[in-house]
Amino acid sequence: MSRLDDAVRRVLRVKIRAGILEAVKPSARPFAGRYDLLSSPEHKAIARAAVAESLVLLKNSGVLPLKPGASILVAGDGANDVARQAGGWTLSWQGTDTRPTDFPNATTIWRGLEQAAKAAGGRASLSPDGRFQARPDVAIVVFGETPYAEFQGDKADVAFDDPADTLATMKRLKAAGIPVVAVFLSGRPLWVNPYLNAADAFVAAWLPGSEGGGVADVLFGKQQFRGRLPYSWPKRSDQSPLNVGDAGYDPLFPYGFGLKTSDDGRLAPLPEARSGDGGDRNVLFARGKATGGRKLLLGAADQPLAANPGPDLIASRAADRIAQEDSVRIAWTGRGGASAALVGQPVDLSREANGDVALVVDLRVDTAPSAPATLNGVVVTDRLRQLTGRWGRIAVPLRCLADTKGVTRPLTLTTAGMLDLTISAVRFGSAGEGLVDCR
Repeated sequence: MSRLDDAVRRVLRVKIRAGILEAVKPSARPFAGRYDLLSSPEHKAIARAAVAESLVLLKNSGVLPLKPGASILVAGDGANDVARQAGGWTLSWQGTDTRPTDFPNATTIWRGLEQAAKAAGGRASLSPDGRFQARPDVAIVVFGETPYAEFQGDKADVAFDDPADTLATMKRLKAAGIPVVAVFLSGRPLWVNPYLNAADAFVAAWLPGSEGGGVADVLFGKQQFRGRLPYSWPKRSDQSPLNVGDAGYDPLFPYGFGLKTSDDGRLAPLPEARSGDGGDRNVLFARGKATGGRKLLLGAADQPLAANPGPDLIASRAADRIAQEDSVRIAWTGRGGASAALVGQPVDLSREANGDVALVVDLRVDTAPSAPATLNGVVVTDRLRQLTGRWGRIAVPLRCLADTKGVTRPLTLTTAGMLDLTISAVRFGSAGEGLVDCR
């Protein structure tokens, strides 16, 4: 209780100092009810200027500022997504499950670049995967973290875990001789050495919010880069928080670092090996492997599972989605009940199960189930059939688990019928799509 009292006292102290407790009710304050002022041109101009001044240039091999009249390819899964620009606590707890229509007055980075390119006598085209027909003069790749809030953003190290294999897109563009400008969206500094190596220019854009045009203003040189790092940038993926003055302070970019386009912004090749075990505590399966010390085990539903139980009931093999062997293909023969499970040390999921967090599985169904199938005890037969022949998602809320305190099998997929599917990723997160009912 003393800890709670202390926490409440601190909150109240700030509110008292801010005059909140003595202020009149909001409906009686100046400008109350003036909703016409929201998203006014004056407000948007301030927000756009704030975006421009917050961008930090970490690398520039002479490609910035963009030249007038240039043909620009805009790529990356974050280029046309306001939710990615805004992050967590935007309209929803995690900042997910939103639609473009939820941001009627916002400008994505892509739209800002399109408008700026046209104004400069050039043109811009959008291609999230970086494919093109007409060769561009330069490619701008916008990517970064997906929205999160609170413990959903917890990580075991400071490496960026790419949900879309953006690095392959950047390398493909660079191999074609096209200069690459990386615009990185994140709520924190992260280890991104491979992406720094693959880019000719690299911009830490943080979470710029609703005014993507501010990014275009700086990339086109209408405004100079003024941003400086508010945190040190890690040199290794396993580096602890870096504080100026600490013994052994050794960041890749120190606190306060930030280039101007007039600076020599070239960067020597950086080591790309990820240090330590790493990984995101919310990621259970990625790049073709179980994470966090877990194993993918198979076998009869009523028997102990094994890594290689034999092909009579169920079998698995490596499969490809984006990269070589980045997924696993699992086939049930239909000769009896069998399960595939991720098995590891007990974990307490009671906190996660208290909200809208789900077990999210990205998969493609190659052969639809011939009998009822369950994921963590929840019937998912219909959803599996919907995903036959295409990639999609199944999400089972963690509150569906009978026991959330000592979970050793965060994923168990069971059927007695035939079923053939390929799994590319498993994680704890917001459903987005494919949410199934516990009932």
